[in-house]
Amino acid sequence: MKKENRDIVIIGAGPSGSIAAGYLQLNNISALILEKQKFPRFTIGESLIPKCMDNFEEAGFLDILQKQDYQKKFGARFIKNKEVAEFDFSKKFGDGWDWTWQVPRADFDKVLTDDLTQRGVDIRFETEVTSVEHTDELWTIITKDKDGVEKEISTNFIIDSSGSGRVLARHLDLEAPPKIYDHSSIFTHIEENSRPKGIEGNQITFEIINTETWFWYIPFSNGDSSLGFVGPNSWFEQFDENIELGFKEMLRQTEYYKNRFDNYSFKFKPVKINNISKNVKYLHGEGFVLTGNSAEFLDPVFSSGVAFASESGLLAAKLALREINGEEVHWDSEYSEYIKKGVNVFSTYVKEWYSGKLQDIFFHPDPSPQVKEQICAVLAGYVWDKKNPFVRNHEKAVHSLHRVLQKEQTA
Repeated sequence: MKKENRDIVIIGAGPSGSIAAGYLQLNNISALILEKQKFPRFTIGESLIPKCMDNFEEAGFLDILQKQDYQKKFGARFIKNKEVAEFDFSKKFGDGWDWTWQVPRADFDKVLTDDLTQRGVDIRFETEVTSVEHTDELWTIITKDKDGVEKEISTNFIIDSSGSGRVLARHLDLEAPPKIYDHSSIFTHIEENSRPKGIEGNQITFEIINTETWFWYIPFSNGDSSLGFVGPNSWFEQFDENIELGFKEMLRQTEYYKNRFDNYSFKFKPVKINNISKNVKYLHGEGFVLTGNSAEFLDPVFSSGVAFASESGLLAAKLALREINGEEVHWDSEYSEYIKKGVNVFSTYVKEWYSGKLQDIFFHPDPSPQVKEQICAVLAGYVWDKKNPFVRNHEKAVHSLHRVLQKEQTA
């Protein structure tokens, strides 16, 4: 079996792993990336939020991404019955980007990896990690490529950005109960050749079916659109077992979008992901760190997945670089506590979305402009800005605001 040594190995070539590799390459460390699949490959997480832009820029990707002409995303729209709540990222609290993109991820992720390859980063596609073992301060990784050829790689440090593959979580028994239970998702794409002009054809929209169930519409600049549902497992059980017929039945449950997509064929058979929320016991250990969805995934309702993937991938790369250079890194305070602070903010918003409290706040007929700006900053991904009271005291702020609004309605 062929053996080799690497300072840093990254598992997974999605946005989290690519951003980690991009940052390391800019700092003269060419990490090895191991990727199980062949790119381009389909995945979700197609709606970004502005916080991602800071991380793309720092990892050296912003220029190449701006050349792709992706659909710009300036905010988000939520619809419930006849009520509409719109958030404009340019009217958010604090500094930061006021736009981002809606992207077909198969293309988007390949743009990142193609750029890394041009920058000299070694990416091994169709290469599966079959075992990992830690001894004498070194990791031994056994891989198998598409032809069945096995290799042994020794490394000082592993950045696990394997996403839904959850390589280290599986191998090291790190799985933990999720923060959101019993929610699943189903989605597909259409080629929307008669798309409406303006906001109806270019902005992401979430339509609420009921308090716990919602539909997404994400239009891309290439003419395709992403359609999907998220809801309790029990909600999906009422539809036809044939996944294509069942998805069409679900579309008829919408009110705002009902009949709009009747004449379109699905570009691929709808994909269902059961129990989408994931969690782990801890985010780092001796010689390894978990980033993005390989660590934790909450829920797609506020499009936070790629933001956490990019933020954690970049931070993991910075700290791993310091560690292999002999500096002392306090992983608990510098990584885990930091990432968890952001996760906890979004957890509050996701939980209160499904409790209905946040929906009441969103659809209030006369929202406070100041409060809306502060909530908008959270939706834009700036969940580490302690100047924002809806970040600093997120749980208390949401609950207090909801109580005030409830009292107004009963007065």
